[in-house]
Amino acid sequence: MRRPLILFFNPFFATFPDTGGLECGQACDFTQDRARMAEADAIVIHLPNCERIWEARKYPGQLWVAWSQESDVTVPALLEPKFMRHFDLAMTYRRDADVWCPYIPSDATERLLAPAPPKTERAPAVLFQSAHYDRSERYAFAFELMKKVRVDSYGDTLKNRALPGPDRGGKTKLDIISRYKFCLALENSRSLDYVTEKFFHPLMAGSVPVYRGAPNVGDFAPGEKCFVNADDFSSPGALADYLNHLDGNETAYREYFHWKSDGLSAKFQAMLRPLSSHPFCRLSDLVAARMRSRGGRERDSARDYARPLYFRRWRPRRIARQVGFVSRLAVGRLVRSSDRP
Repeated sequence: MRRPLILFFNPFFATFPDTGGLECGQACDFTQDRARMAEADAIVIHLPNCERIWEARKYPGQLWVAWSQESDVTVPALLEPKFMRHFDLAMTYRRDADVWCPYIPSDATERLLAPAPPKTERAPAVLFQSAHYDRSERYAFAFELMKKVRVDSYGDTLKNRALPGPDRGGKTKLDIISRYKFCLALENSRSLDYVTEKFFHPLMAGSVPVYRGAPNVGDFAPGEKCFVNADDFSSPGALADYLNHLDGNETAYREYFHWKSDGLSAKFQAMLRPLSSHPFCRLSDLVAARMRSRGGRERDSARDYARPLYFRRWRPRRIARQVGFVSRLAVGRLVRSSDRP
């Protein structure tokens, strides 16, 4: 049976994903060439920035893949049945997606259990936030919190401290987070399963995330009592009082690292197992399985009849610039995860 051909209809914001070097490179072909749309077995459409989706034509036997790592608050079309019926597969951050694309870094398992470094900063908490996109009112929340607890903010928003040296990207960020007891992890929107690197980076750096975002964030925790959930408190002020208490009580604070001695929970390890291969390779396997179940698909563009799809009033939110910080990290993770062991 021939190898599946998967076509990216539009880029992931500014760039197309780099599929070179993927472990499934010998079992699947990827392309960005729309001239090959008729012969493609699957068309991947990145919904958050697909400006001209009406130009697409769906050919018989072809699978359409709805791709989004932005939340359904940011991309509400994900929740619209009339829109989503045009797609055969979903490739999203949602755990019930056909291809699950979480924000769990590829090297998370190696770094999560590392001992927490000494806390050397005077302020108990740190914040890295540069994107202005805010559907969760996180900036108002952070502003109120910072009235009662000291927070060093290095991002463009609520900035009160500059980086101490050259910015080397993710490494600089993790190195700085490791010096603080707490890291504010505030999602740009609040939706089920939308747990981004904001939660995992502090855990990897040896800090305690103070998380505000997905209502089921506990499902993503690598161990018991490893983070502070802002939703457990009645107000930012009440949360600030608790953080100040932990800052002054080393015994109580150290309880948030006992999980490292116990190892990753069985639940978290089970969550990681399906992620052993790259998301695009898992998509390739799924497309190949669908092809086998259908007995293959002829690549004869002369005979294929393209069915136009009508997307009434399709106007994606112009979020490329607003969500830029999260998006650059996400596409970087997808490219780097080709090195996943």
